[in-house]
Amino acid sequence: MLKRISYRLNTSLEHWLPEQRLYLKSDTNTRFVRIRPATQLAALTGSVALVGWVMVASAMVFMDGMATGPGKVATARQQALYEDRLNTISSDRDTRAEEAATAQQRFSLALNEVSEMQSRLLEAEDRRRELESGLAAVQDTLRKTLSERDEARAEAQRMIASLNDQDGGTEATDTLQMMTAALDDIARERDELERTAQQAGAETEEIQTAKAALEARNDAIFSQLEDAVQMSMEPLDKMFRAAGLNTDDLLRQVRRGYGGQGGPLEPVSLSTMNGRTSSEENRANAILDGLERMNMYRIAATHVPLAMPVEARFRYSSPFGYRNDPKGRGRRFHAGVDMAAPVGTPILAPGDGVVIRAGVVSGYGNMIEIRHDFGIETRYGHLSKIRVKVGDKVSRGDLIGDMGSTGRSTGSHLHYEVRVGDKVVNPMTFIKAGRDVF
Repeated sequence: MLKRISYRLNTSLEHWLPEQRLYLKSDTNTRFVRIRPATQLAALTGSVALVGWVMVASAMVFMDGMATGPGKVATARQQALYEDRLNTISSDRDTRAEEAATAQQRFSLALNEVSEMQSRLLEAEDRRRELESGLAAVQDTLRKTLSERDEARAEAQRMIASLNDQDGGTEATDTLQMMTAALDDIARERDELERTAQQAGAETEEIQTAKAALEARNDAIFSQLEDAVQMSMEPLDKMFRAAGLNTDDLLRQVRRGYGGQGGPLEPVSLSTMNGRTSSEENRANAILDGLERMNMYRIAATHVPLAMPVEARFRYSSPFGYRNDPKGRGRRFHAGVDMAAPVGTPILAPGDGVVIRAGVVSGYGNMIEIRHDFGIETRYGHLSKIRVKVGDKVSRGDLIGDMGSTGRSTGSHLHYEVRVGDKVVNPMTFIKAGRDVF
């Protein structure tokens, strides 16, 4: 049966592919190999298929190279821009730290100068009051003297008239001379009191002028300090609000738990004559409150996970939220962000805290969990190596593990997760908030 089918096939192909013979000649004999039409058709079909496969494969390789070439260039460009941005942020952080330290020094010097000025102002105020009291006494004495002078002159006129009527008398004349001498002494004393009063008035005007200049200088110093505190406070306040934290609750917790790190700044108390609080004292206390708030923010920033857990080169391979499951199980919620980099990439603590879990966890593989202050916890999954143990206290920037692909993973990456009060939140909220300041 197979022979008949082969014969018919060769016969039908004979017209297009005639039978060929391949001669093989040796020294003693000559042989030939018959190549039938069916064999030729099979060889031709195989050759065409091979050539087609080579062309298709070459085209696919060429197209893949064309598609991935610009992408690699773009990725390299983005990485370079990101590194420049990190360098700029680091430089800005150092600059702001230096500015804060300089502002603290300037404030201390300005506060000392304000205290000295206030002391001089109080001394000048006391002196002015004394001069005013003396001037009032001089004026009262002058008015009394003038009144006595007028009475004495009137009495002298009456006595002169009486003497003229009585044709004079030795005793009356002596009395008149004594009264005239007394009047001259009173007139000289009056002139001296007038000169003293004029000098006191001039000194009072000088003191008032110096007081006005001192108050204007104090106002300028306080305005500069208030502006500096406000400019330094706004970025910190925005950073914590952007991270979704209540700043008032945050500061209350810091004051309650970290009062031992320097203590609050004592309020300024400037003595006054009438016992009332001056405007300078209120402004100085407001500035001290602002500096205390800045110090509390600084303490809180070290205990909140605002830094990056990966400082080496990486790419974000999966965001926070719903996504298509990488294992093909439909659309699932992703409770963190994935950062892909080679196996062994260092994983760093983004803030101070205590390790509460370090080991193998279902789905996470090798996983570390750190408890920070203010009810914040962070998780680090799929690690190739864990470098801490439960109970360890870690600080920002400490090495805690190496990146890997353990657990439910398709490749080397870090699963970074942030929880606030047992509720998962987007880690990018904390990362972006930290970038605005650090």
